[in-house]
Amino acid sequence: MPLRMKLVAITLDCSDPMALAAFYQQATGHEMHPKSDADFAGLNGEHGLLIGFQRVDDYRAPTWPDQIVPQQLHVCFKVEDLDAAEARLLELGAGKPEHQPHGDKARVLTDPAGYPFCIIRS
Repeated sequence: MPLRMKLVAITLDCSDPMALAAFYQQATGHEMHPKSDADFAGLNGEHGLLIGFQRVDDYRAPTWPDQIVPQQLHVCFKVEDLDAAEARLLELGAGKPEHQPHGDKARVLTDPAGYPFCIIRS
C-alpha cells in the first residue's frame, strides 16, 4: 500500500538563489516566500508546492544535452502560446540550446543557472 506522500517542495542548487527565484517569479507569477534570503529563496507555488533555490559553493551548471555535468532535474511548464512564452522567457534571461528534440510540441530552454526546462503547448 502506498504511503500517500504529498510533494511539498522542489529545491534547485544554484550560485544566486535570489536571482534564480526572481527569474522564476517573473516567469510563473508565483509569490516570493517571505523568508527568502541570499542563501535560500523560495516561491510559493500552486497547491502548496514550494519551489526553492539554495546557494551552493562552487555550483556548476548542467551541460545539456551532453552529460559532462548532468542535468539532475528537468521541469516542464504548460503554456498557451509556445512562441510568446519562449520570447518572454528569453527576455527574462533564459537560454535556448541548439538541440531541440521535441519538434513543434515543446521547446527546451535553460534557466539562468543552466537547468534545462521545457515549455509545452497546453
